[in-house]
Amino acid sequence: MATETFHGWVGKDASAKDGNLVYEEFQPKRWEETDVDIEITHCGMCGSDLHTLSGGWHEPEFPYVVGHEIVGRAVRVGSQVKHVKVGDRVGVGAQSDSCGECEFCKNNNEPLCDKFVQTYDSRHLNGDRTRGGYADHARVPGGFVFNLAPYPNVPSEILAPMLCGGITVFSPLKRHGAGPGKKVGIIGLGGLGHFGVLWAKALGSDEFVVISRSKSKESDAKKLGADRIIATNDEPDWATKYAGSLDIIVNTADSTTMPFAEYIGLLRPLGTLVQVGAPEGNMPSFNGFSLLMKSRSIAGSILGSRAEIKEMLQLANDKGVNTWANPYPMSKVNDAIKAFNRAEARYRIVLINEKNAGSE
Repeated sequence: MATETFHGWVGKDASAKDGNLVYEEFQPKRWEETDVDIEITHCGMCGSDLHTLSGGWHEPEFPYVVGHEIVGRAVRVGSQVKHVKVGDRVGVGAQSDSCGECEFCKNNNEPLCDKFVQTYDSRHLNGDRTRGGYADHARVPGGFVFNLAPYPNVPSEILAPMLCGGITVFSPLKRHGAGPGKKVGIIGLGGLGHFGVLWAKALGSDEFVVISRSKSKESDAKKLGADRIIATNDEPDWATKYAGSLDIIVNTADSTTMPFAEYIGLLRPLGTLVQVGAPEGNMPSFNGFSLLMKSRSIAGSILGSRAEIKEMLQLANDKGVNTWANPYPMSKVNDAIKAFNRAEARYRIVLINEKNAGSE
């Protein structure tokens, strides 16, 4: 049944980033007949959650309810929402609204809309603050609520992290041609990077390589399906040994001191490096001739469209793609944050709301 009292784990000050969220009541957006209320069963933990709570990207605006990899049941559906009914399993990713009228919205590029609304750390089009999924319920504009009925083979625990982490890597891989005939490199084997290997394999790329600082994760990389790992700290000659060997590189790293120029050198002529990691500072500099002489490109990518999310979920459903999910009870969210900060996610922490998940 629908509820008008929302409770969740609230970040009230900067200590929240260290695992000091407080369970209390919070105010959802004012109800509109375009909305869906979701009884949350699962919510993935994304690096964006901690960047937001720490103020790493901008001055924080406390209080926060973070979390934008939400799966649950629709318990209230506005009269103008036609693709979801009460009781459906539904999901919400990092975007919860857009204008719907601009050239980008009309061409399956709604993340580029000037009125992009984040699922948290933003404001709805009606001016209310957005609230995320570390909670018992969420109220979200229906246009960005996915009916998950077409994906019965993907359990909620596996699916939730795909709604942000998964699509962040799937979209650039798909848009830049990953598939048969292409050799793909994924920089960083973490929450985003592990998805990169999974999608590169599912898309049928000829070769997929993990680029990491050491070989400590080589076993994981191979289990995920990677052909090999380039260890930049363990192989002094890596930049020359593997130069010009990859068609597409997706860079999930967010360090401001990464060897960016050398990463570019790994591209074949006409190759593209896509940056998806978001550093808390400026990117390292590089010499422009590394692009000019081989007609290489650098691109950026943020999330993916609703159409791409559906395509990604269908691929996961059909190919049996499985997030490496590390479950925590939502009541232990502060322990989960501490584990995340200790780099123990391996590779996506998923909060399971014990109150709601049992009847899923």
